[in-house]
Amino acid sequence: MAAKKSTQGKSKVKKAVSPAAKAPEESGKVFISKTDAYLFGNGTHYQIYNKLGAHFSEQDGEKGVFFAVWAPNAEEVHVIGSFNDWNEDQYPMEKFNKGGIWTLFIPGLQEGDLYKYCITTQNGNKKYKADPYANWTEMRPGTASRISDIHGYEWGDTRWLNARAQKDPNREPMAIYECHIGSWMKHPDGTEDGFYNYREFADRLVDYLKVMKFTHIELMGVLEHPFDGSWGYQVTGYYAPTSRYGHPKDLMYLVDVMHKNNIGVILDWVPAHFCPDDFGLAEFDGTCIYEDPDPRRGQHPDWGTRIFNLGKKEVSNFLIANVNYWINEYHIDGIRVDAVASMLYLDYGKKDGQWLPNKYGGNENLEAIEFFKHLNSELHGAYPGFITIAEESTAWPKITAPPEDGGLGFSFKWNMGWMHDFCEYMKLDPIMRKGDHNGLTFAMSYNSAEKYILPLSHDEVVHLKCSMVNKMPGYKVDKYANLRVGYTFMFGHEGKKLLFMGQEFGQEHEWSESTELEWWRLEEGKDDNYLNIGMKYYVQRLLEIYRSHKCLYEIDDDWSGFEWINADDADRSIYSFFRKCPSQKKSLLFILNMTPVKREGYRVGVPVKKQYKLILNSTELVFGGAGETSVPEVLKAKKGECDYRDQYIEFDLPAYAALIFEFNL
Repeated sequence: MAAKKSTQGKSKVKKAVSPAAKAPEESGKVFISKTDAYLFGNGTHYQIYNKLGAHFSEQDGEKGVFFAVWAPNAEEVHVIGSFNDWNEDQYPMEKFNKGGIWTLFIPGLQEGDLYKYCITTQNGNKKYKADPYANWTEMRPGTASRISDIHGYEWGDTRWLNARAQKDPNREPMAIYECHIGSWMKHPDGTEDGFYNYREFADRLVDYLKVMKFTHIELMGVLEHPFDGSWGYQVTGYYAPTSRYGHPKDLMYLVDVMHKNNIGVILDWVPAHFCPDDFGLAEFDGTCIYEDPDPRRGQHPDWGTRIFNLGKKEVSNFLIANVNYWINEYHIDGIRVDAVASMLYLDYGKKDGQWLPNKYGGNENLEAIEFFKHLNSELHGAYPGFITIAEESTAWPKITAPPEDGGLGFSFKWNMGWMHDFCEYMKLDPIMRKGDHNGLTFAMSYNSAEKYILPLSHDEVVHLKCSMVNKMPGYKVDKYANLRVGYTFMFGHEGKKLLFMGQEFGQEHEWSESTELEWWRLEEGKDDNYLNIGMKYYVQRLLEIYRSHKCLYEIDDDWSGFEWINADDADRSIYSFFRKCPSQKKSLLFILNMTPVKREGYRVGVPVKKQYKLILNSTELVFGGAGETSVPEVLKAKKGECDYRDQYIEFDLPAYAALIFEFNL
């Protein structure tokens, strides 16, 4: 956007007035108080978004918009916009305090008007910056902020929010559907982008999620970003839902619909780095106020992005208030924090000479550690039931331990180790799996170290990594059979669950943000679509079993909820274990055959001499299997030693079979 000068409108618009000197008692207006400025400078103004940014207000009986921006090193700041033909001189802001907040009230502005801040730097240059606290933005490739009133939406999710506050997320089922709005499904109107808006998307997605039985949706790329190919991980508008999919209130509708249907909403959140584009936060007032001025701490060389200076109180406040904003204004239920490891290590992705050690000479980012403790303490204290999830790829200790115990305070951590071992094992030719048998057992050896989520995310189905089904070995039918067994292992293992969109029905192409999912694979009677239809039904059945059996989610971080029957049958590549919970009722026995070899007369030791009811057989025709019927629906345990137990069940174990039996301890 090129800034223009014009004298149009000067005689028609009343001279702008700063509200800084007005009395706080005046009603119907937004203003900055000394208390606001103090708390912001101290890093503890968790609702600063109600003051900074652009807000409809009233002054001297006139309605208009109050602007406030933090630019401590600017020489001058002007508001420019579509309402004054981008005139750079008409609307000068007034510096409110030494901390660098600038304010201005302009009467007569309307919803949807475009604006920016024209910032004159100390060396006399001008920068044209989008509002860091803007609630709405211009559709890309435009880069201006847009005036918006986000208040007044009539929410209908009180019951959901009240129930959320009473629950312990660690003891509840959590099966997350990770989703990218723009590529989940394309609009049939044939437009270039093909985006459904938030409302249309919500109405379609909610029915699908209800059928599939997912408990939560995780939304990728909702915070405003200029480049589609970044998937929303290089942000320019932290307080603005991307305009690709409509008005901010349309996103509120999406969340509301999900809550009314008992589905939680998690947002991807990116405090690790931000987009370096000229109109964004980088060198905002001509100096590095959001990032460290030393590139060894202020830039990611691999990603070409800027790193937040978390040691600066106003920057920490910007981010912590941002999560409060999404909770209070959009009722979200959790955040998944991207790239946590890159924040914790000063040398992450950097070579010698590209980073600076901390004051003790180490590579730990002390400011980031304190930031996470502050963030999680504030959020969990203020919003019971709200969850924070760390995508952390190293063995950093106590990610999910409370800060008072030396932890960072996250609710959950993505188990990247489990994900890597699982994918590497499942890719192996079955004849080679016996050599990596502990690839699937190792994660339980450290499972109690953190509160984990098992993620099969978008990162695993891009960049030539193949879709989940095409990671599997063998012919096409073998691939789907392998994936059914693999998913069963995932749902039986301790830890909450996350699955990326399309992988629930066996999408075969890698994910692309520019194309919709392969929905045509679910059309009846077309080619080999029975495999995809069967896979979708199989995942649905897994989710039904998961949500209806407390033993699969009540204890997810303790050996008291999981017990191996046989973790050492490497030669046959068979795994057996059971899940249990305090009630001792409806426990589940899992038996997984990871090879195409049928095992006749297979025996497995069982914990009690009772009946075992078969509730899932992955080889059934309805799931796309071969239709094996060799396993009875009910098995009575027999007395005799097997797997170091005093009783066993015996049956013919089909090739590539995942079996789940229900029993009572």
